Amino acid sequence: MKIRHFSTVILLSFYVLIYTFFGVYDASALASPLSQTQKIAVVSTSDVDLKIAVDSYLKSIPGDYYTVGKVEGLKQLLKQDKVFLVDVREPSEYALGHIGDAINIPLRTLAQNLDNIPKKQPVVVYCSSGYRSAMAVMSLHLLGYENVRGFPPSMNGWKAANQDNS
Repeated sequence: MKIRHFSTVILLSFYVLIYTFFGVYDASALASPLSQTQKIAVVSTSDVDLKIAVDSYLKSIPGDYYTVGKVEGLKQLLKQDKVFLVDVREPSEYALGHIGDAINIPLRTLAQNLDNIPKKQPVVVYCSSGYRSAMAVMSLHLLGYENVRGFPPSMNGWKAANQDNS
């Protein structure tokens, strides 16, 4: 029962995140191109425990939303702190260039690679545009990582600022 609630909280968190980043929720964007008739499961919010869990999680999000919001901010972190940088893009994207000493853990494999992500060291996660990294940050926080922040400018922002890629 608790696993079902945890999964539901994760799904609802992703929906909130999508709405926050894109301003609208378009369920058709989640359907695969091959099955446009696929139905999206609707979670009943009548379950009091679920409402409390979602409310608690959303209230726990700090004002800076676990982010390093600017290229200069990331550059400073990389100089000052022992930051563990995670690129959650696909290996083919990573091969075209990445930031510094980032390791590549594609978003879809994040839960299988938790042993590669330190819990006692600052972690910054990025992707191409900020979407996947936001999901990774939220997932890692739900899995007990307190030290994780996203870099929403992501690779596109890093390139636009004319930073060197590795």
